Amino acid sequence: MKIIASVFSMLRPVRFLVVAFTCALILLSNAFPAFAIDSYQSDQTEGTTQLLDIQRKTDEAAKEPPAGLKKVQEESNKGLNEVQGDADIDKQKRPENSQSATSAEDNVKKLLDKVTGK
Repeated sequence: MKIIASVFSMLRPVRFLVVAFTCALILLSNAFPAFAIDSYQSDQTEGTTQLLDIQRKTDEAAKEPPAGLKKVQEESNKGLNEVQGDADIDKQKRPENSQSATSAEDNVKKLLDKVTGK
């Protein structure tokens, strides 16, 4: 019991430093929450145009009777799906643009190999 008490008494300055560091971290994270603001700034009307086009197509589809198979296939073949078309197709991950990507399993194996020294 005396050993544990002596260890805790030796850790008092370290405990103070840990508490001070934690308080400073909380203060800084509240004072500067958005360091990511320097990243890409989109135009405010950039997404609105796409959404208005999608809304227009949705309104047209609601007024018409249910679409036949051929019409649905034609619209779907224009892009990702019938409604979205090819909007933001370059931002989405697909097999065609993800050939060089590594899987989570490969990442874990590499990490374990580094840790174990293999």
